[in-house]
Amino acid sequence: MIVCGLNPVGLRTVEQLHLAGARVVVLDDDPDERLARIVRGWGIPHIPRGSHHLSDPLYEAGIAGAAAVVCAESTDLRTLETVLLIRDMRPEVRVVADLDNPAVANAVEEVLGSVGVLDVAGLFAPSVVEACMARRARDVLLGDVRLVAAEVIAPRDATLRELYGSLAPIGVVTDTGDELIACPGRDQPVSRGDRVTLMGTHEELDGAGLAVHHRAQAPESAELRARARASSKRLTRTALDVADRPLRIALSLGLVLLVISTIVLHFGYRWSGHGSHLPILDAVYFTVETVATVGFGDFSFSGQSAAMEAFGIGLIVAGTTLVTTMFALLTNALVGRRIAQSLGTGRIPGMRGHVVVVGLGTVGMHVLEGLLAQGREVVVVERMDSNRYMSQARALGVPLVLGDATLAQTLEAVNLSSAAAVAILTSDDLTNIETGLAVRDRLGERWTEVPVVLRVFDRQLGHRLEQSFGFRHVWSTSAIAAPWFVGAVLGLEVLFTFYVGNHPFLLARLRVSSGGGLDGLAMRELPAKIRVVAIRRTRSSTAVEHPPRRDTRLAPHDDAYLVGPYAELLEVLRHDREAPRANDPAGTP
Repeated sequence: MIVCGLNPVGLRTVEQLHLAGARVVVLDDDPDERLARIVRGWGIPHIPRGSHHLSDPLYEAGIAGAAAVVCAESTDLRTLETVLLIRDMRPEVRVVADLDNPAVANAVEEVLGSVGVLDVAGLFAPSVVEACMARRARDVLLGDVRLVAAEVIAPRDATLRELYGSLAPIGVVTDTGDELIACPGRDQPVSRGDRVTLMGTHEELDGAGLAVHHRAQAPESAELRARARASSKRLTRTALDVADRPLRIALSLGLVLLVISTIVLHFGYRWSGHGSHLPILDAVYFTVETVATVGFGDFSFSGQSAAMEAFGIGLIVAGTTLVTTMFALLTNALVGRRIAQSLGTGRIPGMRGHVVVVGLGTVGMHVLEGLLAQGREVVVVERMDSNRYMSQARALGVPLVLGDATLAQTLEAVNLSSAAAVAILTSDDLTNIETGLAVRDRLGERWTEVPVVLRVFDRQLGHRLEQSFGFRHVWSTSAIAAPWFVGAVLGLEVLFTFYVGNHPFLLARLRVSSGGGLDGLAMRELPAKIRVVAIRRTRSSTAVEHPPRRDTRLAPHDDAYLVGPYAELLEVLRHDREAPRANDPAGTP
């Protein structure tokens, strides 16, 4: 395997390919010496390209005999150049590329069908959206069966079988020490308060007494309804935001004037031929007509008493003054709000239950679009006014604040105290950590209630932040995206990523090799802590077998749908590539 590009995603891909037992060679233009030392420490050849022609290092890396190439270059241009060169040198080799630009990605996949294109930001964003939505259930479609991965809280001390029957347990996170038990057996004891992730159909979950409200919907209709709700909220919020204090005072005075005038006209205006008093509705009409200076001639103060004529003069003066003042204040509020939004310097009032997204890069834009598709209100904080995604975010009608998210003033401007979730997604670890600590301080007692997603590239640093400061969602883009790249080149098709506690789990499809280590293997003999949730047999293209039993055996060319931590899935993949020993008819190691 050849990996081109030694950035965080490339490094994590190299690491996991190495753990899977693959032989790897790394190519890079301008390597980070720290990352290069890590790779050399694993005994993996690292070839700097330097000033040589791009084809020379590829030949040196063994492109002629490579099984696959991963292109994770620093820029889309460099990735595209590498992909095109590899297609010229070896059209049949498997290539997996990381491209952020969707137009370029679509063109490459359409024209070069053998090139698999993955978008790191697009792979990472759904997990962030799920965390910000605080969802405890995720739907996934396997063939003709729709399964749900749902997190529940154990109500009492018991075994999983006693609590949830035949539902497939995916993971348990203990309430005391946040310890993960991956893919436990149904006889695993759990304590009250432990978080248990189960997988099954909606009917199976309902049969076990677990109401799952995250029902599957038609994606188009669900998105349309979510967007309609978001538009309605934005319109309501805009109306409330525009009505600042001076405008509200003017509107209140106008309402008081309308009430007083209606009462005076009703009792004091003499309307010959229609009784002694002016009807209430006519009094309201006369007041509005006078204040608006329309004067249709329906009513007149001429011929009335001197007191009514004096009242009419006062009504005209007060009415025109209030109307012009209200129009002036409304114009000022609208123009001032538009200018403040354009400059990103204004406070965002009236926001409650919204999501604050810090950092409008590629990942931030994907998360923003995902949250809007779910009908959530979002406020974006961005430090650079030259950000290329600013115009796109404004076109979506999203409030923007230009400023430093580590400052209390900026966090106050986005109404952090009323936010439902925060996603900190800049491309700088130090900025993200500073912002996360500032958010932690400003949230105060709400810190344990509000999901805060912190993007940190260094996985070990993220683990220390979780332990030291109590962050619950410290995630690495590369840690989530790398399994998709590794799976694409090794034949493990990753379908879905979700979290059990703070631990990433994958749902992947593996085709059983004929004569491999999984050929004829029963479920109880699986060599790792994973769970097979469904099997698609070769005789059917859509029907799946769910759930497989302990004695169910895998056959050649079956599609096995596996769930578990990535390291365990790699172990199963490695086992499938090994032929069973001759003296072991079951095929176990």
